[in-house]
Amino acid sequence: MRLPVLILCTAALAGCSVDMGGFAFQSETKNGVTTSTTTTGSIGASTQEPVLTPEGDCSVGVSLDPSTRPLPKEIAPGITECELVKLKAKPPTDVLIGESGKGQREVQVLYAEPGGRELYLFTDNRLSRIVKPGGEG
Repeated sequence: MRLPVLILCTAALAGCSVDMGGFAFQSETKNGVTTSTTTTGSIGASTQEPVLTPEGDCSVGVSLDPSTRPLPKEIAPGITECELVKLKAKPPTDVLIGESGKGQREVQVLYAEPGGRELYLFTDNRLSRIVKPGGEG
């Protein structure tokens, strides 16, 4: 009886994410004048690999996914959406997010480079195809 409960709990927590936010007040008095300021902050963590948002940012700041791996050395099929942005070292020009007929996440990441547009196609957070000027890919 314990094994089915353990499997059920593991499955329920498999895609967990946590988002936390807060604020703080600070007051300072100089020459009899009191000034108050407010500071806000937030952090996100997930047990799944981060993915790109439509704005081109990674969905969480920290991934607790046990399959987390070091950053690849080059852009190649199989890298994740966020790994592409880290390797390019700049935000994408545009990000289109959709779903295939099979329920898979499909993402198109566009970079407008001096030599022309580069399009990176992802399926379920893995680079599947690169389209560069001149028909490469």
